[in-house]
Amino acid sequence: MDTGGIIPDIIDSKPGAIAKVTYPGDVKVELGKELTPTQVKDKPEVSWEADDGALYTLLMVDPDAPSRQEPTYREILHWLVINIPGNDISKGQTVAEYIGSGPPEGTGLHRYVFLVFKQEEKISNDKFIAKTSREGRLSIKTRDYIAKYKLGNSIAGNYYQAQYDDYVPILKAQLK
Repeated sequence: MDTGGIIPDIIDSKPGAIAKVTYPGDVKVELGKELTPTQVKDKPEVSWEADDGALYTLLMVDPDAPSRQEPTYREILHWLVINIPGNDISKGQTVAEYIGSGPPEGTGLHRYVFLVFKQEEKISNDKFIAKTSREGRLSIKTRDYIAKYKLGNSIAGNYYQAQYDDYVPILKAQLK
């Protein structure tokens, strides 16, 4: 992740392990591999080595908005789930519903980064961002979440890259 610029763009240290991320159709995320917005339009399965009884946070961001050369909206929040028992995401609290990749046409490759953090304690948060909403997704900072919720270093992570394809206008039409 350091060769992809994730460090220092988003976080300060390398995650402890690779998170397994698999999209429908058995599309696997491999560090830095290019996938298409069409391939990643639906929520993936994500897993990591989890301790029994521990709670985790899963965060997915795009630090390259509107482009990697001019990331004026760094970072865009694509998915946030907190209070995940072990690695059962379905039992965690979704703060921001998953939205797939939607890089604007002509902006080249964007990085889409998954980070997993082990929580010190249960996080209290009543915020919810629907998958149709842009509000609360622009110009967020992973480091702010880490500080606010005392998350420390990520225990697992992974990322892929994507650029514009024909699915992007469909995704954008769903967002308010």
